[in-house]
Amino acid sequence: MAEEKKPLTRSEREAKIKDKAGWVITVIAALLAVNTYIANGNSSKILGNTIKANDTWSFYQAKSIKQSIAEGMLETTKDPKRRAELEAKIARYESDPAKGEGKKELLAKAQAFEKARDEAAKHGPWLTFASMAFQLAIVLLSASIIAVNNTMYKVSEVVAVIGVLLLGQGIWLWI
Repeated sequence: MAEEKKPLTRSEREAKIKDKAGWVITVIAALLAVNTYIANGNSSKILGNTIKANDTWSFYQAKSIKQSIAEGMLETTKDPKRRAELEAKIARYESDPAKGEGKKELLAKAQAFEKARDEAAKHGPWLTFASMAFQLAIVLLSASIIAVNNTMYKVSEVVAVIGVLLLGQGIWLWI
C-alpha cells in the first residue's frame, strides 16, 4: 500500500528554507565581501593614478613656464656664454632623459598614469553591479525565509549567479 505524502506544514517549510538559505546567505555575503575588497582596491588605483597624473601634469606645466622664461631671456641676452647656458637649459627643459624630468618624459609619464587610471575605471561599473546583485540576493533570501516562499528563494539564487557573472566581468573584462 502506497503511503500518501501529506503537504509540509508552514513550520516544516520554514525550517527547510532556513536550512538552505542560511548557508547560501553566508556564501553570498562572502562573495559580497570579496567584491567589495576588489572594488576598493580598484578605486584606490583610480585615485592614485589620477593624483600621479595631476602631479606630473603640474610638473610639466612648471617646466613649460621655466622654458618660456628661459626663451625670453635668450632673446634679450647678447653674452655668448650666457646664451649657451640658456640654450642648454631650454634643451634640458624640453627633454632630460638622465633625470626623466624633461617635458617629453613628463608627457609620457602623465599619459601612462592616465591610461592606467582609465583602464582601472573600466572595471568599476561591473563591480558596482555585482555588489548590487549580491545585496539583492541576500535581501531576497531573507524575505524568502520570512515569507516561507520557495520561489523567492530560487529567484535569489538566480540573482546571486548574475552577481557572480558581473563580478567575473568586473575582474577580467571578458565582454
